[in-house]
Amino acid sequence: MVSKPFTSGFGTVSREMPKCLKSSVKYPQSVMVWGAMSAAGVGPLCFIKGRVNAASYQEILEHFMLPSAEKLYGDEDFVFQHDLAPAHSAKTTGKWFTDHGITVLNWPANSPDLNPIENLWDIVKRKLRDARPNTLDELKAAIEASWASITPQQCHRLIASMPRRIEAVISAKGFPTKY
Repeated sequence: MVSKPFTSGFGTVSREMPKCLKSSVKYPQSVMVWGAMSAAGVGPLCFIKGRVNAASYQEILEHFMLPSAEKLYGDEDFVFQHDLAPAHSAKTTGKWFTDHGITVLNWPANSPDLNPIENLWDIVKRKLRDARPNTLDELKAAIEASWASITPQQCHRLIASMPRRIEAVISAKGFPTKY
């Protein structure tokens, strides 16, 4: 059985965009968000308060990633992708994945961030350019609406671009690429 990619990541979305700035706003609000995607689409978002450590990351995995994987894959195998952030690479997080029978893609240290979800966060931010949220709740609602508008086709294109991304990094000998 072929394993399918499933990726997640954190994005910080801020009201600090040119069209959202007001002269009276000295400290624009921002929010940290966790989301997951696969070639079949996106899962639910998790808005995060405070810092993410191994324990809080495992809670996110338990309550958001597992239901997303079930919805997107059912009983099919998948390979989970995340970077080497401390919460992701903690021994307890590795044990969590092992205990749940989930294969995690090996990610080399100091590697370019090729996680396709980073491109998805850029799409979400571009969709927010015309939004003018005034409160944190309005910002969250705008993010949720933008995320909900992501199509499975967009996700599939991002996942399908991985071989080209990897080839570009190899060709550039690890230096920056267009991705």
